[in-house]
Amino acid sequence: MQVRIAHDAPASAQTGALVVPVFTDGTLDAATKAADDALGGAIADILASGEIKGKLAESVVVHAKGKPFGRVLVMGLGEREKFEPHMLARAAGAAVRVLGRKNVAEIAFVLPPQAKGREAACAAFAAEGAITGSFDITLYQSKPEKKIAVTGFTILDDGFDAAAVAAGVARGTIVGESVNIARSMAATPANDMTPTHMAAQATKVAGEAGLAIDVLDEDRAKAEGMGSFLSVSAGSTQPAKMIVLTYKGDPSSKEVLGLVGKGITFDTGGISIKPAANMEDMKMDMSGGAGTIAAMYAIGKLKPKLNVIGIVPATENMPGGKATKPGDIVKAMNGTTIEVINTDAEGRLVLCDGITYALKLGATKIVDVATLTGACVIALGHAAAALVGNDDAFIAQFEKAAKPTGERYWHMPLYEEYTAAMKSDIADLKNTGGRAAGTLTAAAFLRTFVGDTPWLHLDIAGTAYLDSESAWQAKGPTGQPVRAFVALVDSMAG
Repeated sequence: MQVRIAHDAPASAQTGALVVPVFTDGTLDAATKAADDALGGAIADILASGEIKGKLAESVVVHAKGKPFGRVLVMGLGEREKFEPHMLARAAGAAVRVLGRKNVAEIAFVLPPQAKGREAACAAFAAEGAITGSFDITLYQSKPEKKIAVTGFTILDDGFDAAAVAAGVARGTIVGESVNIARSMAATPANDMTPTHMAAQATKVAGEAGLAIDVLDEDRAKAEGMGSFLSVSAGSTQPAKMIVLTYKGDPSSKEVLGLVGKGITFDTGGISIKPAANMEDMKMDMSGGAGTIAAMYAIGKLKPKLNVIGIVPATENMPGGKATKPGDIVKAMNGTTIEVINTDAEGRLVLCDGITYALKLGATKIVDVATLTGACVIALGHAAAALVGNDDAFIAQFEKAAKPTGERYWHMPLYEEYTAAMKSDIADLKNTGGRAAGTLTAAAFLRTFVGDTPWLHLDIAGTAYLDSESAWQAKGPTGQPVRAFVALVDSMAG
């Protein structure tokens, strides 16, 4: 999809559909009032009737015969006093999905008056939402059942700072495309998204975004001592890959942000095999890795003044004659010995070597992300991801950066009792501490590998994909944490 800018007044926009905002207070702002006048008061009548109440992403279509716009989509933005720019991503995504399924190819989108003074942010979110709204998981359908017909999305800058709108559209387009890269990767089945395919996708991204890339094969990983990572791949015929993307935005600085994403391209649970029901969703157990690769693409395109490395330990977790067994002892890259209690607690086994390698490459701050624990879904449902860390200032910086993106993270504690639960009788650590506080014992396991380095852990098990579509995005992968990663990099770059 192409996102454009036009200087037209809303009432004179030549387009297939004009999207105008309304809030729950029912007051028609100038652009919406102009469209309402052109429609003979139809929008006011709709609001008065209660057909829609102006809730976020609530909408209704009005035909506009004889007008320069063929239809008007009245789009709710919620309570006026609670408006935030990221809500425009949802509104734009919903507009694309509603109108795209009505065979509308061109849309003109009106920014609300609340965008005044923050045009760049509002335009960025509108562009991002339009692009992500056009994505569907019908990647393998020869004749997609729910095709989105929209090919052009135009933001009207009439009455706004045109330069700021243009800057916002440029940024939002990159972020939206990056989110869709992550979603496309996560939606791809495991036979077409093996660790080798994942490394190939990362190589493609690196070429397009001007990143350096290095892919460690199993021999190099073994030479580095990555016994924990390789223990997960032991049962698979697909070779593991340790993917490293590097962006040098400030060569004069020694500060390096390390992003480490879990890249389990399919998770059967290994010898501790999962139940058959819904196992097909385990193709998306590499969502953290996909998000890391996609975020690095955005970082390369946006060119912030910060050094960033993205590391993705990619492998399958399969049962087999050579697979790691419960009770086996493996040695991580930093020399830590680990008793494998449950082979389905494999994400932390690959992340710990990814974290150690990030430190070897010079990372001064680290964020890891993974669809790590079912316990996170029990704790937070699908409304938010878990956030755990060892540095209050870094946690606060991340929360401040991430909140405006619309991605939700909930800070959870990391008490010493959780670390104690991960001690093994026979080795230094064990890879699971049981059912109690499973999200936090997993985080405590990873904490032992970062030392004093400021570190954050994001468990996106409940938010990496949707079981059903929403008004603004398709069922399936969400692309989290691309937006938050980009925002954090911006924050650290100043």
